[in-house]
Amino acid sequence: MNMESTKKVAFYTLGCKLNFSETSTIARSFREEGFSRVDFSEAADIYVINTCSVTDNADKRFKTIVKQAQKANENAFVIAVGCYAQLKPEELAAVDGVDLVLGATEKFKITNYLNDLSKNDFGEIHSCEIQEADFYVGSYSFGDRTRAFLKVQDGCDYKCTYCTIPLARGISRSDTLENVLQNAKTISDKGIKEIVLTGVNIGDYGKGEFGNKKHEHTFLDLVKALDEVEGIERLRISSIEPNLLKNETIDFVSRSNTFVPHFHIPLQSGSNTILKAMRRRYMRELYVDRVEKIKATMPDACIGVDVIVGFPGETNEQFIETYNFLNDLDISYLHVFTYSERDNTVAAEMADPVPAKVRKKRSKMLRGLSAKKRRAFYESQIGNSGTVLFEGENKEGYIHGFTENYVKVKTPWNPALVNTLQEIRLDRIDEDGLVRFEWIEEPAALAV
Repeated sequence: MNMESTKKVAFYTLGCKLNFSETSTIARSFREEGFSRVDFSEAADIYVINTCSVTDNADKRFKTIVKQAQKANENAFVIAVGCYAQLKPEELAAVDGVDLVLGATEKFKITNYLNDLSKNDFGEIHSCEIQEADFYVGSYSFGDRTRAFLKVQDGCDYKCTYCTIPLARGISRSDTLENVLQNAKTISDKGIKEIVLTGVNIGDYGKGEFGNKKHEHTFLDLVKALDEVEGIERLRISSIEPNLLKNETIDFVSRSNTFVPHFHIPLQSGSNTILKAMRRRYMRELYVDRVEKIKATMPDACIGVDVIVGFPGETNEQFIETYNFLNDLDISYLHVFTYSERDNTVAAEMADPVPAKVRKKRSKMLRGLSAKKRRAFYESQIGNSGTVLFEGENKEGYIHGFTENYVKVKTPWNPALVNTLQEIRLDRIDEDGLVRFEWIEEPAALAV
């Protein structure tokens, strides 16, 4: 396809880090076709919306985003891709203004569908059966100038009763180790200081390289190989299932040159009864064991937790069991999800749905606990020394950054600090909950 070089494209991404990495890959395919990328708020010829299906909120936001695109250019060609586009293509195609809907395998061939950019009365759908999503497309994205999200795995073979991800993304499959290392080197060569590993179930890395063919490497092999890539200052494991986070990985991270002491481990419930109903692959006792192992090896490690409230049949007693379990656990923060019914999932058919008002109340309680946990973790770090990677945004006169173990700090804005690593000592918690610090050695950038 040969488009005019003046064509402009804009992107909007909903959902997870994995979606952001895939949007970047799709954007690169447009650039190779001569398109120039503009901000989503600007006039463009094509708007691509990368959708999410994990929460109800993401579904509902889609129409608003389409209207935003139409406001910038009412004649623009609007394309929907991503998880929601795979699960409910007809629903998206029926939204006023949507011209094209591409499923899980088609989204990476997006420029093949652009021969005719005239507006359609009804969105055209190109969507595979999810069983056909058995090949792997590597991708990476730059969240900002300081860090990149590197996709290493896609799809999931787990059958959690609340989740649509296997329906939206297909079977678990992994990138080749060679390709991951090549992408890591490409990112490093751009001057990016931190890489966050991402995927649907990254601890499952090594299963199904292509079409479920046996892979020759494991997640531990991946971690060890990435640790050797020159030029990368920091590597961060994003979300990893507790049953797939092995002692060998924890031990290796504790000795690593570049992997930082930060783990995000989904729990979903502190009640074994609910965990069984969710068809999770562990009980709460294993979760305690993983947290204790991390803290014994890396006492200052940051541990984040995913938890779902209001799962069908969750009684008040079971919720309090989850609350107390989390309160007693040596963790650093929570990501709280309010359960929402998803079509074609087992949980959606379960008896005893929790009233919406009760779900909201439980969510609020756990968000309050998360704030308490984060504050306690930050307080435990005061007086410690560490390294901060500074980000690129001026936020009300301050520059922010994160330590290795994910403590968020602030200092007066100075553009010379952007994308630099600096040695600091954590000093006090500010009124906004962020941490102020002292320089161990004042950066040359600040010398006036």
